Amino acid sequence: MFISNAYAASGAATDVMSFLPLIVIFVLFYFMIIRPQMKAAKDQRAMISALQKGDEIITSGGIVGKVSKVTDDFVTVEIAANTEITVQKQAVQSALPKGTIKGL
Repeated sequence: MFISNAYAASGAATDVMSFLPLIVIFVLFYFMIIRPQMKAAKDQRAMISALQKGDEIITSGGIVGKVSKVTDDFVTVEIAANTEITVQKQAVQSALPKGTIKGL
């Protein structure tokens, strides 16, 4: 007499609403974190594959030089007159505009 009957709630609408915040957070993470990182990695790969003799570059170690030879995995960089070093292509951080080394 004092206890009322319990009925099941409609679960389909409440289940979707409970996952909605997680879906929104994932979408925000994708557009604010994952997508920009993928774009930057794609640009880096394109820059590395376009390296050619005469390009001026900076390595990830901070070495500035001019590319004198390019192979499949390595780049030979002239850092001073008659001084060349060989680095992996992945160590190239960025390509500089022509004439940057003369300005240093």
